[in-house]
Amino acid sequence: MPFAIFQMSIHDDGSQASELNSFLASHRVLTVEKRFVDVGSNSFWSFCVDYWAVGTGSTKTPRSNVGRIRVDYKEQLSPEDFAIFAKLRDWRKAISQTEAVPVYAVFSNEQLAQIARTRVATKSDLAAIEGVGDAKVSKYGEQVLNLLRTS
Repeated sequence: MPFAIFQMSIHDDGSQASELNSFLASHRVLTVEKRFVDVGSNSFWSFCVDYWAVGTGSTKTPRSNVGRIRVDYKEQLSPEDFAIFAKLRDWRKAISQTEAVPVYAVFSNEQLAQIARTRVATKSDLAAIEGVGDAKVSKYGEQVLNLLRTS
């Protein structure tokens, strides 16, 4: 993922802050890390911004378009894979309601699609899916594998 670095002098006339704010408003920001660099009268704030680059050649994603890109998994997956995806999605919805968290906090649609496509059979297969770490494998792995075995 790309990142951008901004520096804002403690003597900023507002132009550096405006540049940073404009960048943040026009990109899908993943994280912002800020550090104060103390060098006396030349002190400044440093900002490292990780953002999502969409498409090729363009690194900008206007906030008004964020969330509007929809993938039709019924078209992307085979009928068999989509049936598994739908079961996983229903399971995820129930888990998210039980835990009072958004569905994407359990697994993203893309992760569910990958699980369905690759027919995950082990916890290590599940861990190989991008964005699925040890915590999710530990918390949901057995339930996912049991669901896949019965599909």
